[in-house]
Amino acid sequence: MMLSVKSLFQEIFDNDESFRLFCSIAAGGESQGGWENGRIAALVPAEERRLAPRISRHGADEDKHGRIFRALLSKRGLEPVRVPPETDYTMLLEKHGIGLAHERLKGDRTLTVEDIVTYLAHSRVTEQRASEQMELLCRHFGDHPEVGRAIRMISRDEDSHLAYCHEELLRLVRAGHGHAVRRTLRECALAEIRVHRDVSLAVMARMGRILRWPKAKSALLAAAIHATYCYERASGWRRMVSLRTPELRDALGGAAGATSSPAA
Repeated sequence: MMLSVKSLFQEIFDNDESFRLFCSIAAGGESQGGWENGRIAALVPAEERRLAPRISRHGADEDKHGRIFRALLSKRGLEPVRVPPETDYTMLLEKHGIGLAHERLKGDRTLTVEDIVTYLAHSRVTEQRASEQMELLCRHFGDHPEVGRAIRMISRDEDSHLAYCHEELLRLVRAGHGHAVRRTLRECALAEIRVHRDVSLAVMARMGRILRWPKAKSALLAAAIHATYCYERASGWRRMVSLRTPELRDALGGAAGATSSPAA
């Protein structure tokens, strides 16, 4: 059985129910990210106040992406569906202790510099995933009449978010937080690849039921997801923790930092 990324997503996009689930999951995750960034911006410690406008911009972009996915649904006359818990990437990451806990963000206590390290490390890892996924969709659907423009716009934003995370984490490394940055990045990456595997399996299982895939096709997709996880567990996670000075500087605005690029 021959499967390709393009044929898989074309099938999902062509069916209203699978498209509805896809956009609902994406919109929910983006909106949650927008809320998180908004709260972090409001609680930034005094010594990191320069970051607040950038974090707010990050959150505004995530909110915009949520609106874009909801607009794609509206164009088809579809309403969002409830996101199944097993497909909620953002909440499952929090459940595994990755990033800043929502209970912490709901309060009014100012964050610490260590919390900012946690936020940026979490963002660097998850934005790597987002950037790669959107680049893949751009490659196959960047010219699609229905979703192409939205995919291209979101992909540019994700690349900017990733560049911002690299730049700010490198600044914190130079400021003496290298050990905390490296440790937190590794913890985030190893947890993220497990969550990504589990969410991918759950999403594909639901898509399979909606699209009535034969068992052989579902089994092949599940095997591919497990194989990807094995690669990422062995060595692929390292791409999520390396740091380099990005080509795109000051992607979210603000003063430029230094240009050195130690690796995490």
